[in-house]
Amino acid sequence: MPETIGRRRAVSAALLLTAVLLVSLGPAAINSAAAPAGLDRFLYALGEIESGGSYTARNATSGAYGKYQILPSSWAAWAKAYLGSSTARPTPANQEIVARRKVTALFNWLGSWSVVAHWWLTGSGDPSPSHWSSFSRTYVNRVVALMKATPGGVGSINVRKPANWLDRRDTRLGETAASIVYRGGWATARYSAYSSKQVKYASKRGSAASMVFTGKGIAWVGPVGPTRGTARVYIDGKYVKTVNLRKSTFHARVLLFSKALPSGGQHTIRILVTSSGRPVAIDELIVGT
Repeated sequence: MPETIGRRRAVSAALLLTAVLLVSLGPAAINSAAAPAGLDRFLYALGEIESGGSYTARNATSGAYGKYQILPSSWAAWAKAYLGSSTARPTPANQEIVARRKVTALFNWLGSWSVVAHWWLTGSGDPSPSHWSSFSRTYVNRVVALMKATPGGVGSINVRKPANWLDRRDTRLGETAASIVYRGGWATARYSAYSSKQVKYASKRGSAASMVFTGKGIAWVGPVGPTRGTARVYIDGKYVKTVNLRKSTFHARVLLFSKALPSGGQHTIRILVTSSGRPVAIDELIVGT
């Protein structure tokens, strides 16, 4: 989480920019602005650096809240601008709408992801890194490096977007979808940050989840953390990759596996648990069509 002083200084700048945008463009223009290239990857990186991707993270000193660590005063102004109500609750879906539209407006103004990241930390639109503090430069470098290392499309499957955001080519299947067949003892774990507030998980080696699907790609979304296990992924009966879900920090929704397929038609994905005593979980399977 970034420095509190910078956060406090950012309040007036943030409110000023919102006011300027509302006056010059109007709410309809702001909300309909085209998303800049790289937006999903930037939002993913920003959320990871700010809070580890947690929609409920709170800075005890500044009061900044959520995945993107938005200050309460900024939330009120931005929620009014982008949601139509200053009292809109910071639900995960609302956080994503506000952050997406705010960052789009910032990029259209500043024209650089590095400068947008610097503004998010400090409230300053100064485009010259030589004028930034060493803390700011380190923060910006972390965001940009993670953004560059993130595969395209990650944002679209690391957040549960409102229905009007969904790419029509993607079919999202929650862990309870009838097409997913579980074998070997899977249980349900509940947590507010999961897509439907729950996942299916197995801790026994040999447990498996399979699905037949029709499409040109497949992705698996689920949690990672210090207690998590490993699984092998098979496509059409052929081994593709071993996925290690064990990470130093817990994240509720991460792109664990994705595979573009050379042709459409019917395919099968099988996730085979290879660890013992360490859970492997499924939040969503997403079919690209």
